[in-house]
This record gives sequence, structure tokens and C-alpha cells, in this order.
Amino acid sequence: MPGPPLPFDLDLLRTFVAIVDNGSFTRAASRLGLTQSTVSLQIKRLEDGISRRLFDRDGRELKLTPEGEVLLTYARQMLKLGAEALSRIVTPELTGLVRLGTPEDFATTHLSEVLACFARAHPQVALQVNCDFTVNLLDDFSKGKYDLILFKREPQGPSGGTRVWREVLDWVASPRLVAEAGDPIPLVLSPAPDVYRKRALSALDVAGRDWRIVYTSPSLAGLQAAVQAGLGVTVLPTEMVPADMVSVSGRLQLPKLPDTEIVLYQAPGHVSAAAELLSSTIVAALERRVVAPMAIVP
Repeated sequence: MPGPPLPFDLDLLRTFVAIVDNGSFTRAASRLGLTQSTVSLQIKRLEDGISRRLFDRDGRELKLTPEGEVLLTYARQMLKLGAEALSRIVTPELTGLVRLGTPEDFATTHLSEVLACFARAHPQVALQVNCDFTVNLLDDFSKGKYDLILFKREPQGPSGGTRVWREVLDWVASPRLVAEAGDPIPLVLSPAPDVYRKRALSALDVAGRDWRIVYTSPSLAGLQAAVQAGLGVTVLPTEMVPADMVSVSGRLQLPKLPDTEIVLYQAPGHVSAAAELLSSTIVAALERRVVAPMAIVP
């Protein structure tokens, strides 16, 4: 005998996830193009369907209940599968080659799952992903070698494009590093024209700090191995700092580093439907992840 119908309407789950990702009922309603009363009603329908409360409504601040935490994981999976199924059914004819350029560290940390989902949803699209320095990405993009590029932008860098991420940078090293605040700073950096290298050297020069480069590698893995061995200090986005590295900006009295923007450029003129879809997929996926954790308010 078939069991009772499941109460997991995808529209209700989408509203539930939007509330969590956007931090409030009001912002979720705005993002979804719904009224706040409709959002509240949808959450009530979802809670009634499973006979469980999803939010702990003590005072003004809302938090997910244990049941809400469990459902959130499954809701994301169900929405992802639903989107993939729709893409396969509605646009099965999507084919072609999409050439994407991106910094290595950003691709490794933020893009792997996005690209994997896109590839599963559109198996007839060939993805050609190349990792390189920003200067090289921009140069090759101007020569028509890419459909899309993600690159790290300097504060006074090229304008335009779609901002998809903001990196907060920090000075990090292994706890095994032997260095004092007054010593020349031993640096582990990528070769020029890397953006982090330029940021690090400029910040130290402006602050009047002596430095010396002790290790250079174009590979993120190579840089991290050198830092983990205690050879020196490097620059990383705060969310990419491995568990076996620590911030040394305070201990070594190092200058503050400006944030870096990650920007998406799309080739001028007409691009393929596959490139258009990948562009919007990357922007949407990273937009959801960039929302800072905040109190959930009704």
C-alpha cells in the first residue's frame, strides 16, 4: 500500500531555504517576489504538513529548531535535484563548448560543486576550465580565448562585470614559524603578477616593514605546503585558511590588507546559450553563499 502523500512541496521548501539564506522573512519575500504574509503562510503550511516547528520563535530573534536544521539539509538537496531534473527535461538540447577562466584558489574552493552540478544537468555541454593569474586571464579574454572569466579586481582595477564575491584577506602562517615582530617578514608568495603578492609587498612597503621572499610557487598546494612547514608567511582569504595555519597579523604587527573583489566578465556580443546559462548559474550560486549569517527576524 502506498504511504500518505509527502508534504514537501518544492515551492514551500524554496521559501524555507530563502528565509535561512536571506536572514529574514522580509528579505526572503522580496527575493522571491512574494508578500511577507504569503511567506509566513507557506512556512505554516510546511510546519503543519510535518507537524513540527521549523523556527524557534522566542522573542524577536528566530532560530532553526533541531527539526528545521535537519530539513534544511534535505531541502537544499531536493531543490538541487529538482533544478537538475528541470534543466534536463526542458533544455535537453543544450550543447556546445564553454571556455571559463578562473583563479586556481577560487576554482578549488568555490566553483568545484557549482561546475559539477552544471555538468550533471547538461552532459552535452563541454566545459573547458583554465586556471591562471588575473593579468593573464584578462589578456587572454581580450584576445577572445574565453567566454567567461572570473578574476580578482584591484580597487582601481578595470570597471564593469558582475561582482560575485568579496575576499577578506589575512596574513597567515604555521604555528611552527619562528619570527618576531621586528624581523624582516619571510614571505611565501606566488610569482608576479599575482594579486596577493602585489597586495602583500605594497602593504609592507607602505608600512615601512622589511621583508624577504623565501619561497615562490605558482601552485596553491605548493604555497600551502611551504607555509605548513614553517618557512614563512602568506596571504589567504580568511575562509580559505586551513586548520593548521593561524593569523599572524597581530603577533607580527602586520598592516591590514584591503579586500579583493571577484568579478565575472562575459565575452562581448553574442555568446552561446550554454555560456549564458553557466554565467547565471555561477552568479546565483555564489550570491546565495555570500549572504552573511545574521539573525532571522520575522
